[in-house]
Amino acid sequence: MSNNKFSANAVFQRYEQKYILDSEQYSLLSAILSAHMQMDEYGLHTICTLYYDTDDYAIIRRSLDKPAFREKLRLRSYGIPGTEGMVYLELKKKFSGITYKRRVPLLAKEAENYLQHFEYPEVHSQIFEEINWFVHQNALSPKVLISYDRIALFGNEDPNLRITFDANVRWRDYDLDLTMGDYGALLLDGKRIMEIKTQTALPIWLCQIFSSLAIIPASFSKYGTVY
Repeated sequence: MSNNKFSANAVFQRYEQKYILDSEQYSLLSAILSAHMQMDEYGLHTICTLYYDTDDYAIIRRSLDKPAFREKLRLRSYGIPGTEGMVYLELKKKFSGITYKRRVPLLAKEAENYLQHFEYPEVHSQIFEEINWFVHQNALSPKVLISYDRIALFGNEDPNLRITFDANVRWRDYDLDLTMGDYGALLLDGKRIMEIKTQTALPIWLCQIFSSLAIIPASFSKYGTVY
């Protein structure tokens, strides 16, 4: 799968809410949503994410305390990249319920050279400088690689309303290199992580569907659960 077809948007700002679904809830919800939403152009695809932290895991420990402001650094690929494949170096921030993501696209070898040896890529942007400041303020190293298979939907009436379903979430704390594959131990047994991403409040019809299926929000972090 080519990484180049995925969005290279550098900045995201939106509300995000997670839910944990069992197989029955997922089946019922999928059938209902088909009248309101459609799958995006990428179809079923695999996302691999490498999380960076300090030696004492200060970043994830602080995040799990749920302060008003928290941030973390991760390296993401869509599919398994080769050394010349595209990856995204991303700084994810959360403040008062709003998620901000700032990222730069790099070749996998450029990201490795930068994160391991501080060899700077040929990227000159404010976003990279912001990420670079965070990297230098913290003694970071790769800690966990998490992969999952995703389906994403967008609203027929509001394309900015997105729902993603992540299945087969797997993790490993060895072979911490995106180019080495997406294998690992399963994190959730048969369950899916659903995430709502929107720039406004949830539509009434969606709230009614969730209520009828007893689907309630869940505080969940893939990296936090592994930790």
